[in-house]
Amino acid sequence: MKYFYLFTIFIALIFTSCSSEPQKVLKISTNSWIGYAPLFYAQEKGYLKEIEVTLLTNVSLAEAAELYNIGKADMVTTTQHEYYSLKKSNKSLVPIILFDRSDGGDIILSNRTIQELQKAQRITAYLEIDSINAEVLTEFMKKYHINSNKIDFINKDQAQIEEIQNDATQNIIIVTYAPYNIKLLQNRFTEVASTKDENTLLVIDALCTSREFLEQNKEKLKKLKKIIDRSIQEIMRDKKTSYKLIKNYFGNISYDNYINSLNLIVWINRPSEKILEKIKTIGYDKRWLIQ
Repeated sequence: MKYFYLFTIFIALIFTSCSSEPQKVLKISTNSWIGYAPLFYAQEKGYLKEIEVTLLTNVSLAEAAELYNIGKADMVTTTQHEYYSLKKSNKSLVPIILFDRSDGGDIILSNRTIQELQKAQRITAYLEIDSINAEVLTEFMKKYHINSNKIDFINKDQAQIEEIQNDATQNIIIVTYAPYNIKLLQNRFTEVASTKDENTLLVIDALCTSREFLEQNKEKLKKLKKIIDRSIQEIMRDKKTSYKLIKNYFGNISYDNYINSLNLIVWINRPSEKILEKIKTIGYDKRWLIQ
């Protein structure tokens, strides 16, 4: 009988230790883009911690994608460019939550007018080459008939790009996005194009993961979607409070610049039928979206 009790206690201890094991913290790889403000806000408010989710914040789009690609993150924020780049090695990658559509937030700056760029013999272009920056620049060159043969492409992340000096002896093009454009504008570069014209280039930001991960974590991801929706509501309802919470994610920008950056995107976390039709044009399958 004594051995029976000891055996019973042993079994109970095993099950107790198993049930008390902490759940795996899910990791989202992201970067400092204004469209991901809801994630930063949710992190600072403790909303993500409540569902065992945390952020891995990077300087560039490419770095965020690479972190996911090498298995250091469970989910990743992307534009369609990074999505298709990652899909080459992960065929089951799907968009599960939409954040925003760039409405002027992806920007081309220069120290020359478009007419001067068209006439220039050589142009130095700074951008994140393996990102949506490349598509933005390609569309710009196509629209204004600027030959790629006269462009020297320089690959830098956005933290490096915002430090570029306005050298009057060079013809410079910079592809950037909010809020990194702010410092460059202060350095007398001027905007020559942006995604304000959605007919030129549609840029969609989404949270992506594999279909397998989606199925295994469906309930937690539904909670994450509600947190993102809630965070967007709270950000837009009380911008000053959200600014104080997350300004450090954007290089400690001023409140006015924070508001200006928010004005360069349109939230599509609750997508209309029009948006659902538009995402088809970039190959996104709405079947996998958590709504």
